[in-house]
Amino acid sequence: MPGLTIGDTIPDLEAETTQGKINLHHFCSNSWTILFSHPGDFTPVCTTELGKMAEYAKEFNQRGVKLLGLSCDDIQSHNEWIKDIEAFTPGCKVSYPIMSDPKREIIKKLNMVDPDEKDSSGNNLPSRALHIVGPDLQVKLSFLYPATTGRNMDEVVRVVESLQKASKFKIATPANWKPGDPAVIQPSVTDQQAKDMFPQGFETKDLPSGKNYLRFTKV
Repeated sequence: MPGLTIGDTIPDLEAETTQGKINLHHFCSNSWTILFSHPGDFTPVCTTELGKMAEYAKEFNQRGVKLLGLSCDDIQSHNEWIKDIEAFTPGCKVSYPIMSDPKREIIKKLNMVDPDEKDSSGNNLPSRALHIVGPDLQVKLSFLYPATTGRNMDEVVRVVESLQKASKFKIATPANWKPGDPAVIQPSVTDQQAKDMFPQGFETKDLPSGKNYLRFTKV
C-alpha cells in the first residue's frame, strides 16, 4: 500500500472515539495495538468483524494487545451500531474504542482509504485495512482486504504471536506456522550463537545444497 506501511511510525493525531477523545501516540505507546478500519456502520461484513473482534478481545488482551477500530460515521451512529454488533455476537461486549472520522482526515493519514468505495455523497470510504503497531509506534504488519472479504481473526492472532516472538527471539516463523509449532532461527545467527540463545536445542535440516541454514527450534 502506498503511504503508511511497514516500518513507518504512525502519525500523532487526536480522535473522537466511543470512549472519549484519544491521542493516538499516547494510546498506542508501550503496548502492541491493532488498528482496524471498516467501510461503514450498519454494514453486514463489518458487523460480523467487529463482533469477532469483541469475541477475541480476551485473546488479544492476554498478549498485551490493544484494539482500536475506525469508521467514518459519527459517535452516535457507532453507539447505535454497537447494539447490533453485540446482539449478533451473544455474550460479547465491544469493550474497545471505535474512532469517528466524518471528515475522512484520519483514514488518509493512516493509509486506510478505499479508492473505489464511495458513499452517497461521493466521498471515499475507509478500506478494510488493519495495521499491527508495535510498542515503538511503528507499523509491523498491514493487511488490506476488499469490502467483500471479511478478515480471519485466527490469522490476526497468529501473526501477532509471530511478530511478538520475532521481536523477543532471533527467529522467524515458517509457512503455515501456528502458535506452539517450531520456528526457524534467523540466518544471521551462527550455530555457536544459536547454542547460547536456544539452550533447549535446535534441529538443522539436511538439504542437498549442504548449507545449514534451515534450523528449527521451539520458543
